Amino acid sequence: MQIRYMYKQLCYIVCFLLVLFCRQAFSQQEVKLNGNLSSIGDKLELLVDTNSNISLQQALRSKDFKRSESQFPNLGITPYSYWIRFTISNQLQTARLGIQIAEPLIDKIEFFQLKGERVISSNLSGQSMVFNSRFIRHQNYIYPVDIDPGQSGTFYFHIKCDKQLVLPVYAGTFEETVVSSMLTDILFGIYAGIILVMLLYNLFIYVTVKDINYLYYVSYLLIVILTQACLEGYLFRFVIPTHPTAANLSIYIASAAIGLAAIEFAKNFLAAKQYTPVLYKVSYVFWAVYLVQIGFALGGYFNTSYTLILAAAMLSAIYVMIMAITIAFRGFRAAKYFLIAWSVFIVCVVIYVLKDFNIVIPYNKFTASSLLIGSAFEAVMLSFALADKINVFKAEKEKSQEEALHALQENERIIREQNVILEAKVNERTFELSEANEELNQTLEELKEAQAQLVESEKMASLGQLTAGIAHEINNPINFVTSNIKPLSRDIDMIFEAIETIEKVGFSDAPLGEKQKQIASYKEELDFEYLTMEVKHLMKGIREGANRTAEIVKGLRVFSRLDQDDLTLADLNEGLESTLVIANNMLNKVKVIKEYGDLPKVECYAGKLNQVFLNLISNAAHAIHRQFGENTGGELFIKTTCDEENAYIVMKDNGIGMDELVQKKIFEPFFTTKDVGEGTGLGMSISYNTIKKHSGTIDIISSPSKGAEFRITLPIIFKVL
Repeated sequence: MQIRYMYKQLCYIVCFLLVLFCRQAFSQQEVKLNGNLSSIGDKLELLVDTNSNISLQQALRSKDFKRSESQFPNLGITPYSYWIRFTISNQLQTARLGIQIAEPLIDKIEFFQLKGERVISSNLSGQSMVFNSRFIRHQNYIYPVDIDPGQSGTFYFHIKCDKQLVLPVYAGTFEETVVSSMLTDILFGIYAGIILVMLLYNLFIYVTVKDINYLYYVSYLLIVILTQACLEGYLFRFVIPTHPTAANLSIYIASAAIGLAAIEFAKNFLAAKQYTPVLYKVSYVFWAVYLVQIGFALGGYFNTSYTLILAAAMLSAIYVMIMAITIAFRGFRAAKYFLIAWSVFIVCVVIYVLKDFNIVIPYNKFTASSLLIGSAFEAVMLSFALADKINVFKAEKEKSQEEALHALQENERIIREQNVILEAKVNERTFELSEANEELNQTLEELKEAQAQLVESEKMASLGQLTAGIAHEINNPINFVTSNIKPLSRDIDMIFEAIETIEKVGFSDAPLGEKQKQIASYKEELDFEYLTMEVKHLMKGIREGANRTAEIVKGLRVFSRLDQDDLTLADLNEGLESTLVIANNMLNKVKVIKEYGDLPKVECYAGKLNQVFLNLISNAAHAIHRQFGENTGGELFIKTTCDEENAYIVMKDNGIGMDELVQKKIFEPFFTTKDVGEGTGLGMSISYNTIKKHSGTIDIISSPSKGAEFRITLPIIFKVL
């Protein structure tokens, strides 16, 4: 019994020691380095920091660490941060070791090497910090550590990432770690070389053939290499190492850009608008999704944005696949080659996305590089697809050329047969045409004579209008002069009589006081002060009438321009002013507003331009009177401006205006809106031809009941047409 009892107690002790040993082994298993660089993901212990506020001291005392069960721990897309710890037992001959975390998109990573509970080495870096904050200036996180052979070292990492967080952690000698990072750079360099070669090759073909599909493809390849440079950390490393915020945002923006570029290239290459208009319109849904994703990133919602990136990438890949299959079944040959080229790429995209979600496909070096592999393969194959498309076009072109040649030969035979028939008909028609030509020449001469007569008729009509206006304008001031002469003569006679009377009183023998009294009495009787005032008033009226007459004569002289058939340097403002003087009688109750600019003298046919001004002012007056009748309110606005080459004249009225039909016909000969007998319909036609002769333009802006605006542009230096 005693022996049995002791045996039983011994079994309990052994079981207890075994349990204790196993617990110790599972909770504090060391990473034993005795060979090449290797993954240590299944040796990591993880602690979830839900509020990102657990300090190193708290982590050291925490009992909540859990052993990783995966070679490459996939922590998903969460707003949490994580503490990671592991112990390395150095069984190598060198003390210089290296730890590498091959995930360049980690936002924040704190590194601690401990000896006991004392920190002997630390580093704070990550995507949210300047690039130079890292131990080793590489996009992957590389940490050189020293552990004496046969000794152990404990390491803690505090990691925060708003994107998909996968932890490919490697440990080995420092040299092996550096070689591994260099190999990563070399592989990406090979990939970049392939993409750049395809980009330049297709750009050269675009310059040669001018096919827009090549330009779309070149743009797509450019976005592809930029996106991969962002995702692999090379943009941050080599381009913007001091701008972590921009580097972080570039990942989200570039990911959206590559998705949209792929869709747009596929749509154009496959002629989706022609073959599948419904699927073509579906692409705009992806535009909305990617824009929302970019909006989330700009707003700081990085977890949500990255989740949308992964979902949209997979869906857009499936969408392009469905579109290519549909179009291929509809007989578009290029779609078959496109489908082959994209199948591998789409499979690689699906693998890349699924490994981030850790669904079906695990994370490893192949799945992590699947996007680069698929992208390079797709770039090469799509170049072949585009080349095949050119070959198809070339074959179709050769076929069409052969058909055209055959048709040309057939046409030549028909032409030869028809030439014999046509030659006889031509001889017959030549005689008829010669007779018709003589008749046309005679008719043309008659038309020229009629045109000259009509132009002369318009000139006579304008002359009659001008004569009536001048007669009316001159008659008013002349009447004013003649009406003042008679009372002025009467007043002068009274002044002469007063002078004689004053002389008689002055030469009389009466005393001085008496003389002054008689003269004052006489002046009072004569009302001499009123008489003097009246004489001055009458003289003023005669002077104004004479000045007005002189002004009209001067305006007539400027308007008439005896040298109107010769080019001369003329002042357009002076021409407008003289025309307003001549046309003053037409502008009764019309307010004329003038804004004359400082114009240089313009080389022109001054008399002909004055005729144009008169036609426009006359038409404006007619339109205003039809709008307002005898009432006030009519306005005519005249403005002149210039620049270095042209002078500009604007005439705007508030008359009845014109509709679109009248504006289209306003410059046609014989077209008029005036009543019968009021116009010939040639004024605006002559005005248009005059402005055209000066290499200028005349434009109209008008609408019914809102007046009309004419804009004349004249070159300052006369240009021969």
